[in-house]
Amino acid sequence: SQQGCDPFAQTQRSKLQHRRARINQQINKEMRMRAGAENLFRATSNHKVKETVALELSYVNSNLQLLKEELEELNSSVDVYQNDSESISVPMIPLGLKETKELDLLVPLKDLISEHYGEEGVLFEKEIKEFMELRQAMRTPSRNEAGLELLMEYYNQLYFLDSRFFPPTKSLGVFFHWYDSLTGVPSHQRALAFEKGSVLFNIGALHTQIGARQDRASLPGLNQAIDAFQKAAGAFNYLKENFSNAPSLDMSAASLNMLVRLMVAQVQECVFEKMTLLRTQHDFLSRLQLAQEAARVEDVYSLVHQTMTQAHVKDYVPFSWTTMVHVKSEHFKALSHYFAAIALCDCPVASDAELPEQEKAFIQFHVTMPDGPSLRVLLQDPEERRKLGKAHLKKAIMKHEEAMRIHGLCKILRKMDILQEVLSFAHKRSLSKYSEIDHEEDFFETGNAPDIHPKTLQKPEIKSPNFSQVKVTDLFHRLGPLSVFSAKNKWYPVRRVHLMRGENGFGFTLRGDSPVLIAGVIPGGCAAEAGLKEGDYIISVNSKDCKWSKHAEVVQLLKSTGEEGVEIGVITLQGSEGPKAADKKATAMSSGSGLQKSNKENSRKSLMNSKSASTLLVWSKKSKRSKKSTYGVPFTAVGDNEAMY
Repeated sequence: SQQGCDPFAQTQRSKLQHRRARINQQINKEMRMRAGAENLFRATSNHKVKETVALELSYVNSNLQLLKEELEELNSSVDVYQNDSESISVPMIPLGLKETKELDLLVPLKDLISEHYGEEGVLFEKEIKEFMELRQAMRTPSRNEAGLELLMEYYNQLYFLDSRFFPPTKSLGVFFHWYDSLTGVPSHQRALAFEKGSVLFNIGALHTQIGARQDRASLPGLNQAIDAFQKAAGAFNYLKENFSNAPSLDMSAASLNMLVRLMVAQVQECVFEKMTLLRTQHDFLSRLQLAQEAARVEDVYSLVHQTMTQAHVKDYVPFSWTTMVHVKSEHFKALSHYFAAIALCDCPVASDAELPEQEKAFIQFHVTMPDGPSLRVLLQDPEERRKLGKAHLKKAIMKHEEAMRIHGLCKILRKMDILQEVLSFAHKRSLSKYSEIDHEEDFFETGNAPDIHPKTLQKPEIKSPNFSQVKVTDLFHRLGPLSVFSAKNKWYPVRRVHLMRGENGFGFTLRGDSPVLIAGVIPGGCAAEAGLKEGDYIISVNSKDCKWSKHAEVVQLLKSTGEEGVEIGVITLQGSEGPKAADKKATAMSSGSGLQKSNKENSRKSLMNSKSASTLLVWSKKSKRSKKSTYGVPFTAVGDNEAMY
C-alpha cells in the first residue's frame, strides 16, 4: 500500500511541519479558551466578573496574535524549500500543507454497512482499515511524484466513499477537521466536500514545494519548476471553480484567486530565467526580447501585489509574501529598463540591411514613443542611442533602489541573504553601466524613458489536475455495483424465491450485467407464481453471490438447475415498482437530489466535464443502460439485448 513520509525523519521540512502542527494545536486551545471567555462575558451581569473576563480575553487575543506571527514566520521560511545548488536563483514562494486530525471511521462505516446495505459490518473491517491507513499516509506525502500520487489516490478514493456512504439526506455524523494553511485556524465540517477540497489544496501546495526546490540554473530544472507551478495554479483554480463555501480562509475564492495569480507569476519568472539561459547570442533583437520578458514578469507580479492588498486578503497573507511580490515587481521593472539600455548601448548600430527588422521590433517596444528623432535616425545614430540608453538606466537605478528599500522594510526578508544578493548585484550592474556610458561633457538633461511593452514567448498555462492518471479500485467493491448499491438508492430486504422450471422455462426475460435485471415476467408463468416482478435484480443464485455477475454467467447458473429447482435472491429498489419503473429510474439517476445540485462540488455534471470522469465511469455506463430500459413493453417484444428463459 502507499506510504507517506516518515514524519519522524527530521528533515528541515519536517521540522517545519512539526512546528506548524504544534502551533496549530496551541491556536486551537487558545480559540477554545476565547470562545469560553466570550460566552461568559456575554452571560454575566456581574461587573467584577466582566472585568476579569475582559482581561483574560485581551490576554488570549494577544497570545493568538503572537502564535499567528510565529506561523507567518514559518510560512515565510521559503529557503527551507529551495534547492541547495551553488548558483543564485531568486527564491520562490511555496505553501505549507494543510494539517488534519486523525479520523476514526470504523464504527460509523460498520453501522452504515449493516443498516443501509444489510451486510455484516464486521466483515468489512479490513476495507475500512485500509481506507484509514491511506488517509493516515496522505497526511505526510513525500515531496515528489510519489507524494502527489498518494494524494491523488486518496482524492479518487473519496469519490467511492461519497457514493457508498454519504446519503444525500442523512449525515454520517463524522467531522473532518483541517487547519488553515496560512493562519493555522482550525475548521471542521461534516461535508465530505471539505475533505476533498482540503486534499486538493494540498495537491496544489505540494506542487508549489516541488517547484520551489528545483535547481533553476539548469534547463531541466527550469522546465520542471514551470510544470510544477502550472500544475499548482491548476489545482487552486479547479478548487476555486468546483468547491464553494469552504469554512476556512485559505480556500475562499479571494485567497484561491490570489494563489492562482501568484503561481502564474512564478511561472512567468521561470520563463524569463529560461530565456536568459537560452539567449546565448547578444544581438539587439534578443536583448529587446529579454527586456520585454522582464516587463511581462513585472506586469504579473504587480497584479499579484494588487490582489494581495485587497480588503479580504490583506490581513491574511503573510507580510513577507506581499513584500516579496512587491520587491519582485520593482526588480523586474528595473531589469526591463536595464536590458533596453544594453540593447541600445552595447549592440552595434543597425546596418541598412538590418534596419527594417530592427525598426519593426522597436516600434512595438515602448509603451509610448520616446522623445527625440525618428526611429530610423535613432537606430543608426550611436549618440542618440546612448542618450536613450542613459534614460533607461536612470529609471532602472531608481527601480533597483525602490526594490531594495521595500525589501528592507520586512524583517523576515532581511534575513534572506539570497534575495539581498540578487538585488544588490543587479543594482551594482546598472550603476557601473551608467558610469561607463556617462560622459563628463553631457550637458543634456537625461530624459524620462518610456516603459517597455510587456511581451512573452511562452504564456503560462493553468494545468488542471488530471485525476485519471492515478487509477484506483473501489475499496468497497464487495458491496456490489454502484449503479444499484449506493448511498442514494434504497431497496427492500433480499427476497429468496424458489423456482421450478416449467415447460416454457422459468417464464421471465433477463437483461444487462452486474446485477442482472428481470426485464419482464410472463403472466401465469413459474416466475410470476413465485412472486418475481419486473424490475427485480438478481443478486444470488443457489446462494452464489451474483451482484457482479455477467448476463451469461447468471443464465449458465439457471440452466444448470435440475429437477429440484433453483433458489434465487432478488432485491427491489424502493420507488422502482411498477411498469413505469424505467422512466423513474432514469430520472432518478440523472437528477440526483436537490441538495446535491445546490452544492457545485457535488454536481455530477461538473465532475463529468472534468478529467475525473474515469473515477465515475461506473455511473455513466449504468445510467445509459437504465435509460433505454423497456420495462413497460409486454414480454413478447423482446429487445435485442434481452432473452427469454
